[in-house]
Amino acid sequence: MNSIQIFILFCLEAYKNEKKITGKEVLSEFEKYNVFDFLSNFHDILHTQSMKYIIDEINEFIKNRK
Repeated sequence: MNSIQIFILFCLEAYKNEKKITGKEVLSEFEKYNVFDFLSNFHDILHTQSMKYIIDEINEFIKNRK
């Protein structure tokens, strides 16, 4: 497992806990809105930020795609 994959798993778990939803629901939402690509493409910037910042960015990313 590389650092980007580990980061994506971290984000998945953090988002799941923040939203109080299941892993299956997170996977579905992340796939629907291409969050995996977003996290992978911006890993260099995002992995240096706080968990709150990352969750806020994911929320904003999804909101802009709805």
